[in-house]
Amino acid sequence: MHDPRLTPARDDLAAKYLEGKVKAGRFVDGEELEVCDAIAPLRRAPSPDAEQMTQALKGERVTIYDRNGEGWAWGQLAGDGYVGWLPDSALVRPKAAPTHKVTALSTLAFPGPSIKLPPVEALPMSARIAVAREVASFAVTHDGRYLPRQHLGALDMVAPDFVAVAERFVGTPYLWGGKSAFGIDCSGLVQIALASAGTGCPRDSDMQQDGLGKELTAAEAKHLQRGDLIFWKGHVAIVRDASTIVHANAHHMATAIENTQAAIARIKATGSEVLAIKRL
Repeated sequence: MHDPRLTPARDDLAAKYLEGKVKAGRFVDGEELEVCDAIAPLRRAPSPDAEQMTQALKGERVTIYDRNGEGWAWGQLAGDGYVGWLPDSALVRPKAAPTHKVTALSTLAFPGPSIKLPPVEALPMSARIAVAREVASFAVTHDGRYLPRQHLGALDMVAPDFVAVAERFVGTPYLWGGKSAFGIDCSGLVQIALASAGTGCPRDSDMQQDGLGKELTAAEAKHLQRGDLIFWKGHVAIVRDASTIVHANAHHMATAIENTQAAIARIKATGSEVLAIKRL
């Protein structure tokens, strides 16, 4: 059974690489494009009020297989393989290859080399940009935007502690399908934090439970370590230490630090038991 979240296949159309594996009216090669908006919503259906399943960040590559002629493009993200509908206006043909990524929670892009100028864009952590040159304390992109150099890192820069990255998001509003400091959900927090530390990570909590780490036994789970992941149905939290977790959650409507046993009891009261604890 193919997961529709990761399989660019519909009854009428599918990706060429799936030919012989799925049934579809026709198979197409697709076109590789780049996300040009700071954050682009990937939706379940081609409508601005359809469910946001995840987000694509500036500089991310996406293969587009279909356009509906009404401003929406259907395709698959290169980073985590997620499939859905993106605003056509958020996509361009790839230009210069990205050289840097945003390592701050968010940063501002200016039209010139002065922080007194009105910013033209706010970019989230993990957005990818192509730096052409440096001017004073700014990195200048190929399209002439000036970003603070201290908010950027090389594409291969690796954070030493993914939990510390997640902790930086404390107070960020909860947003279903979000993966930035402007709004984030539980699995988006795990994905962004792990990616910052150089670890590839699936998008949704069930995928993360299946694909990450080694499951702890009941005895091992009595001694939680920093970086362990606790999974419930539809939710994931990151262990900070022996007694606390950090997680983006709808109870606080924010990323919050919470006592682990209190959170487990609170979530259990809503009818959800811990499904697994994984160690990376």
